[in-house]
Amino acid sequence: MHNISTAKTFKHRLCLFIFLCNTTLLFGYSDTTYYSMGVVSDVSRLDSMQQIEEVYVTGHTQQEVISSQKLDGKRLEGLNSFSVADAIRYFSGVQIKDYGGVGGIKTVDIRSMGTNQMGVFYDGIQLGNAQNGQVDLGKFSLDNIESISLYNGQKSEIFQSAKDYGSAGTIYIKTRKPKFADGKKFNIQLTMKGGSFGLANPSFLWEQKISENISSSLNVEYTYATGRYKFRYRKVLHDGTIAWDTTAVRENGDVNALRIEGGFFGYIPQGKWHLKAYFYDSERGIPGAIVNNVWTNSQRQWDRNAFVQGSYQQELFKGYEFMFNAKYANDYMRYLNPDTTLMYIDNSFVQQEIYLSVANKYSIFKEWDVSLSADYQWNILGADLRDFVYPKRNTLLVAAATAFDIWNIKGQASVLGTFVFENVTRKSLQDGENIIAGQEAKPDNTYAVTPAAFLSYSPFDGFDIHAFYKRIFRMPTFNDLYYTDIGNISLKPEYTTQYDIGIQYVKEFKKSYFRKLALKADGYFNQVENKIIAVPKGNGQYRWMMMNLGYVEITGVDVSSDILTVFPYDIQFGLHINYTYQEAKDLTDPTDNDPVSGTYGGQIAYIPWHSGSVTGNLSYKTWGLNYSFIYVGERYHNSSNILANHEQPWYTHDLALSKEFQFKKWKLKLSAEVNNVFDQQYDVILNYPMPGRNYKGIIKCTF
Repeated sequence: MHNISTAKTFKHRLCLFIFLCNTTLLFGYSDTTYYSMGVVSDVSRLDSMQQIEEVYVTGHTQQEVISSQKLDGKRLEGLNSFSVADAIRYFSGVQIKDYGGVGGIKTVDIRSMGTNQMGVFYDGIQLGNAQNGQVDLGKFSLDNIESISLYNGQKSEIFQSAKDYGSAGTIYIKTRKPKFADGKKFNIQLTMKGGSFGLANPSFLWEQKISENISSSLNVEYTYATGRYKFRYRKVLHDGTIAWDTTAVRENGDVNALRIEGGFFGYIPQGKWHLKAYFYDSERGIPGAIVNNVWTNSQRQWDRNAFVQGSYQQELFKGYEFMFNAKYANDYMRYLNPDTTLMYIDNSFVQQEIYLSVANKYSIFKEWDVSLSADYQWNILGADLRDFVYPKRNTLLVAAATAFDIWNIKGQASVLGTFVFENVTRKSLQDGENIIAGQEAKPDNTYAVTPAAFLSYSPFDGFDIHAFYKRIFRMPTFNDLYYTDIGNISLKPEYTTQYDIGIQYVKEFKKSYFRKLALKADGYFNQVENKIIAVPKGNGQYRWMMMNLGYVEITGVDVSSDILTVFPYDIQFGLHINYTYQEAKDLTDPTDNDPVSGTYGGQIAYIPWHSGSVTGNLSYKTWGLNYSFIYVGERYHNSSNILANHEQPWYTHDLALSKEFQFKKWKLKLSAEVNNVFDQQYDVILNYPMPGRNYKGIIKCTF
């Protein structure tokens, strides 16, 4: 057993180790928001705790300058969400582009800055897509997810890779880590989900304790769905005349998907490591847009995504920590359009990525840390297209940062250097096979230096005033620049400047029914220069028309509140409310102000002025009742804000009821869900109708 040495130890890096019944367990990478020296500070986390036998604490920690939005524990489990994208809808300031159904592509946008400005990190390493920059969050199930966190600007932690500094906002997805009860060597969890759209979704989780310091995890999940659902389609003309009002069945939305994920987790003196492998293989129909009275499509898409990644972290000597991350990813995608009345297409793409990262942090004093990190990323894209240019990109990122926590002031500052070296090889093909000629080209190298600063002041316990400034740079993707017949080699890099100021109040009560109150409000102003927008081209959801929108200004307010109450007889109730107001104006061309078709000053596409969500969680002993509500206000599907482009508001109500049964050595949980209770007919994206009322049942057995 390790002992807590002396008070002097607290002047250095905090590594919080909790030994669960002879097993060493680290809660998160550097997230100590909910646990401090083994004391639970939020009763809503009690369900995930085991008996604590040993606590080992060394070093010190600096609390977040600006806190994140987070979904974990019972709240995450209680949401009527099938994928990570479904869960993220409950964060303020977020817009989800959802093309419908179980297999529909789902991407996320934060504060109207664009999907590509959002960094998505999976167990600490970023998910990438050099081809089109779109991370389809619908591919990531909640079955193996422990928590999801959303940060505006960047995570308030300087001991991180340079990539962590390179996005306007970041989503951190943390997968489940093995936890073992006293005397147990393994955990097994069997889950079966079934419901509307022909959904059958079995999964298997096996966690094994290999030694006192090493454990493993294997998760296998299969998803099948027909994707067929009824929808009502109604169009009203400007004069109030009904053009059509019909009910149809959404076709070609089927999906067959297999996900296999495994990993090893280990702990060493003053450190930890993990190794993870991920494989996803799917075939899905692309239902397409409902246009020109065409109700079904025949396009298909195949995806095969695989990556191996690892991380090593250790305090090498007093005050100095070192971290190394590495990843290799290989992604294959095939798109087929067999409809010769349009244009026969059968294209395949393969992209590869190698990523290496080194991060260093040194604690100069108890209140002052500095860090230096450097990342290297190599990307290549191949395709079977005529005249494809086979782009290769080498990216080097270097970040220097500092953080301090003195008196009642916390601060963080960083500067990121991004250096991009790119070349292409054009191969002319004859008969689709023989290379006639090869031509090398070297586009201009690109570099940028972008700073960021975060500051918070707490005049009294539980209350803080915070602000941040950040400038960020984004390179166009391979599709943006080089896609045959679509790519725009003249596309300019995108720059974003963010300003944010807000307040937060958190109060916990120990001796009353009212246990926790958290209120947070942020006002922000974003400027996006040469904004790159992606619009689906035709029926193919993977093909994008890329263009610089020019200059966009975004002004908004995010407000959120969390309330937790605990009553006698094991009754708990949690209420979470989020609200967002956004005004995202296209200010590219002042002369484009025609009242009929002009875009100047118009709200950019699909950004509502008002949006919000409410989730409620009521538990009584082994029973649980969850309610969720999402509202998206009126918006336009084009920056020309005229009546023809207007989209009506939509909202959904979801309910879930669950019951747990405890037996001698295993536990059974039954859940029933009703989604879109009032059968609202709506589109998230124009002409992509979403499902009406639907149902899901879940059986989960844990051994």
